[in-house]
Amino acid sequence: MRSTCSRIRTRRAAKPAAALLAAALALALTGCGGSDDKDDNSGASSGSSESSSGLKLPKLNGQTLEVAAVWTGPEQDNFLKVLDEFKKRTGAKVDFVPTGNNTSTFLGTKIEGGQPPDVAFLPQVGVLHQFADKGWLKPLGADAQAQLEKNFSKGWVDLGAWKGKQYGIYAKAANKSLVWYNTAAFEAAGITGTPKTWKDFLSTAQTLSDAGSPAVSIGGADGWTLTDWFENVYLSQAGPEKYDQLAAHEIKWTDPSVKDALTTLAQLWGKDDLIAGGRKGALNTEFPKSVTQTFSGDTPAAMVYEGDFVTANINADTKAKLGTDAKVFPFPAVGSESPVVSGGDVAVALKDGAGAQALLTFLASTDAAEIWTAQGGVISPNKAMDRDKYKDAVTKQIADALIAAGDNFRFDMSDQAPAAFGGTQGVGEWKDLQDFLRNPSDVAGTQKKLESDAAKAYATG
Repeated sequence: MRSTCSRIRTRRAAKPAAALLAAALALALTGCGGSDDKDDNSGASSGSSESSSGLKLPKLNGQTLEVAAVWTGPEQDNFLKVLDEFKKRTGAKVDFVPTGNNTSTFLGTKIEGGQPPDVAFLPQVGVLHQFADKGWLKPLGADAQAQLEKNFSKGWVDLGAWKGKQYGIYAKAANKSLVWYNTAAFEAAGITGTPKTWKDFLSTAQTLSDAGSPAVSIGGADGWTLTDWFENVYLSQAGPEKYDQLAAHEIKWTDPSVKDALTTLAQLWGKDDLIAGGRKGALNTEFPKSVTQTFSGDTPAAMVYEGDFVTANINADTKAKLGTDAKVFPFPAVGSESPVVSGGDVAVALKDGAGAQALLTFLASTDAAEIWTAQGGVISPNKAMDRDKYKDAVTKQIADALIAAGDNFRFDMSDQAPAAFGGTQGVGEWKDLQDFLRNPSDVAGTQKKLESDAAKAYATG
């Protein structure tokens, strides 16, 4: 069963959000080269328990907290800057533990072994529901709740609640409806505009391939990237109501709408000449490499699909400049409108105590949001933060579009599913779509396997 608030939120129309995103990207990429000169500090006084924003945190000298999240590389480094400021203000020692891609399995093992981290970031709302039902999560305290309600719209507040209790804070969001492109590759192929429709996208890919560039880089070794491809095609083609129904498993994966979406994906995934390294290469390419091989190397790929967090890898691992060498356009419309799919990581407390609640309070504040976003490669749904703190103009405009859309978006479908189906490496939807990338001609077989795996996962929660 899905949360009532989530279902109300997701049944709203997607058109305004798509229009806002397209307009924001147009503004962001008109004469902006992106700035890397933002100050990393939010303006708060280091070592003080109260900042200029009025945020008060307790002194936690002598306490050690453990925080777990999926991030590695640049994403982890950026988050550590947030933890560094929390340490300065509270005196606490904070250790970061990467969970690996199987976050729910990692945390479940730690919890059952009696050694849970104090705070964890869950990348799937379905996992929040499962953990809450098991009694593993601690509700937000009064201070964290106050910061959350002051700084976030109702849609984002509701996503962190379950069965009448508030457990989480979506301190990090993602716009997952973006295609990033190498401007030099477009120029070399004589392409002066960006594709607006799926048909145009395929035509652009073919033009790039004919000109000698690997057209599309796909990080197929990470199954979650493939679920994002599917969700964008499905939302645009099948529409918001079907999307909601499939997300809640109210319709089966054998539905004709799923057949249509997989058939559409096969138009790209079935053409080795349009994929960097072909299907085999894509299945051996992890997400970070899918970005770096688009903006570096002797024969870079021309395009890579993924969310705003791509900028973290561009900034850290390539010499490309956002807004100049690396630009972005909305995911092309398969149906009448381009999709807007959002994701996010929700911070929850797995232990009682002042330390965990203080960290959640900090993460819900504008102070933490401004420090984090100043690093680049991340957007925040915190509506009250100073968005001039964003590291570059491209990311700021994407964030502006997300805030302006309010609650008018669709949340990542696989993240709403039980983890056994939508959030575990090597099984469920991740594995089924990897198998489909390996053999895009088997649409019917893929549908049957998806439905079989979904039925088992939803039945057991």
